[in-house]
Amino acid sequence: MLIKFCINKLLRNSIKIPVLKIHGLKIFLLTCLISSSLFLGFSESAIAGLAQGDSITDPKAILRYALPIENDAVRKMQDSLEDLSRQLRVKMWGKINKDIKKAGFQATNRRDQILAGVPTEFQPQAEVLIDKVASGVEEMKEFAQVKDRESLYLKRRELLDVVGEIEESMVVGFPYEVPAEYANLPQLLGRATVAMKTNKGDLTVVIDGYSAPINGGNFVDLVDRGFYDGLDFNRAEDFYIVQAGDPPGKEDGFVDPKTKQYRSIPLEVITPDDEIPVYGATLEEMGRYLDTPTLPFNAYGAIALARPADDPNGGSSQFFFFKFDTELTPPGYNLMDGRYSVFGYAIEGKETLAELTAGDKIISAKVVKGLENLVKPS
Repeated sequence: MLIKFCINKLLRNSIKIPVLKIHGLKIFLLTCLISSSLFLGFSESAIAGLAQGDSITDPKAILRYALPIENDAVRKMQDSLEDLSRQLRVKMWGKINKDIKKAGFQATNRRDQILAGVPTEFQPQAEVLIDKVASGVEEMKEFAQVKDRESLYLKRRELLDVVGEIEESMVVGFPYEVPAEYANLPQLLGRATVAMKTNKGDLTVVIDGYSAPINGGNFVDLVDRGFYDGLDFNRAEDFYIVQAGDPPGKEDGFVDPKTKQYRSIPLEVITPDDEIPVYGATLEEMGRYLDTPTLPFNAYGAIALARPADDPNGGSSQFFFFKFDTELTPPGYNLMDGRYSVFGYAIEGKETLAELTAGDKIISAKVVKGLENLVKPS
């Protein structure tokens, strides 16, 4: 906390902090980082923040944990499979076997508890999915016996996608009511998937309305309007961000053709301890320095709303991808968290994202799943 306080103070005082590089290694010691003035306004230079710790960096894992469900058995099954990645990296075969055993126990001995969290109409499909996890765990046991790490990685990824399907089937309705003051803005009451084509390749982006219904709804609405088609990526800062969504002309964001008004989108952040998101102020301004958002900047390809540095409610159409390189910057308490609204993650196309820079172009963006979750203001 002391380090974070120090960096925050330095950032406010516009002091530039050097980055120290360890010769021969692929990590940076980020004692304090980076440049002056908060970055993602419409004309200021960019910064990225300090991060540390052993946080989740897989965007799909973050999205799974962000689902608003309370089912202990399925979460324990997921936890064991998620943990395998860490144990496989360090070849801890005893812990690997333990994680596999735990996942299998939940899929077999806690089957009824998992099904109890699934609405009746979806239980037949859920039973098939649970059986798939159980049989996949048996395959993993065989891979572990011969220490076949590659096959374990692949099977783990496959089974976690199945677990994600089970968890998604547990979500009933929307978990809270969005404040009435934002009824004039689009809302995403669920999730949506956007396929984005660029001149460097394709991206698949999952937008999480459960955690960011206003920011997610704004983005999905603009995608549905074709607003981003043909727009350039207008800013890029080192290996940290690439930004798009600035329309031609004098406006910095979207002007609704019906109202002729600039659409302002509020800062919107939710943490696991919040019942609903907080709006209009950063977590730092609220004194919540150590709170981690449900959608953090831990993962490469986090997508968030850009805004003027001095106005948390001044965002509109401009967004940025956070190109967070975990080999260079270890994840944890990131200075971006709680200052900008993450509303989803690029789950496919990391290689494309790595190549994108200022001057590249969005050829098209299309909502391919979840458009029914978009509620437009009447």
